[in-house]
Amino acid sequence: MPRPARKVAGFLAALLPVAVAVGVYAFGRAHTPDYTSGFFGRHGRVAVNDLKARLGSALMALAVVQLLLGLWMYRRLPGAGAAPHRVHPTHRLIGLLAFLLSLPIAYHCVTAYGVEFTNSRVAVHSITGCVLYGAFVAKVLVVHSRRLPGWALPAAGGALVTAIALMWYTAALWFFTRSAPGF
Repeated sequence: MPRPARKVAGFLAALLPVAVAVGVYAFGRAHTPDYTSGFFGRHGRVAVNDLKARLGSALMALAVVQLLLGLWMYRRLPGAGAAPHRVHPTHRLIGLLAFLLSLPIAYHCVTAYGVEFTNSRVAVHSITGCVLYGAFVAKVLVVHSRRLPGWALPAAGGALVTAIALMWYTAALWFFTRSAPGF
């Protein structure tokens, strides 16, 4: 590929994660929320949010495992030594499972609530939800690129794990601590 074409392709690839995040945001803002929608057969805000908080916690656990496996693969996990060959496909499989687990949660959030700014917690959650899928696209692009600097993959993976953690903190943890007796 000629040099100018590579620059254009690189520019378009850099815009793709931003376009995904902006697209999710635009849909969430333009979509009319349906606060009565169910989630895997559950209805009612408490039942739906309880299930989403549990699934979100499972997603957070998968993200932590992904982070640890990634650190192990690149010999950044103290005391772990070199990762065996099976760690690489396990990392990919858990990443796929995490992505698939996130989809029904995100779909329900964006169709039931949209992108809202009713308070700071909800605003951070909404914006981070949009950024999450942009970060996912960025990580996939970085993984498949051979021309990016060495810091790009940990930065993309770190952004993705951070987005998941922030989503969990502003939703699942908030729900569990708010719903628990004594809180």
